[in-house]
Amino acid sequence: MKVLVMYVNEFSYTPAEKNLEEAETITEGNSFKDSILAFIQVEEQDEEKDVKSREKKLVNHLKWTARKNDCKRVILHSFAHLSESKASVEFTQELFNQAEQRLKNADFKTAQTPFGYFLDLKIDAPGFSLARIWASL
Repeated sequence: MKVLVMYVNEFSYTPAEKNLEEAETITEGNSFKDSILAFIQVEEQDEEKDVKSREKKLVNHLKWTARKNDCKRVILHSFAHLSESKASVEFTQELFNQAEQRLKNADFKTAQTPFGYFLDLKIDAPGFSLARIWASL
């Protein structure tokens, strides 16, 4: 799994193009302030491991990043451009849903961007040391 995490002052998205036929139809966007925005690519090799173990690894990384940025809001964004390897849609969605629930259980405000869409994005991210962190988990 590859993860690019950014602390963002503001982040917003608008659905632009549906690229997964079975995805729920979404027409409205959303916006967030003072958040951790996680661009996540789940890889094929992640499916060889238990989804719970991958979810725990991801959430621990996101919680660490959030603490370093004094932040309690995390946005999960599926971003299939960090690696050539891709996990199945089903595995990825299950991992995202479990990670979101674990974050909520730890008193984080969480959200997911619409899965199966290309999105128009607006990102306002400050430039300081821990505002952008890349990891291979």
